[in-house]
Amino acid sequence: MPDLDPPMDPHDVRRKRLLYLSQHRGMKEADILIGTFAAQHLATMSLAQLERYERLLEEEDADLMDWLMGKYPVPDDVKSDVFDLLQQFKLY
Repeated sequence: MPDLDPPMDPHDVRRKRLLYLSQHRGMKEADILIGTFAAQHLATMSLAQLERYERLLEEEDADLMDWLMGKYPVPDDVKSDVFDLLQQFKLY
């Protein structure tokens, strides 16, 4: 029987993977904040922004949350337009 499902765009596959990683960080607060952000923003991110977002997800939850809440200064290698979007994101 032939495969009736068209192949998925590799960028869509990447976005789905990033969404999953965003929603399953390991720290409930990060799951909610970063997961909701990803659900609302991944579809409109450029490929370059997806790369920066992917690198951002490599950071530890505790560090990300501390930077987002302004508890500690954001390291230069973490600063980006994507981090700024995440920092400005409001859940409500």
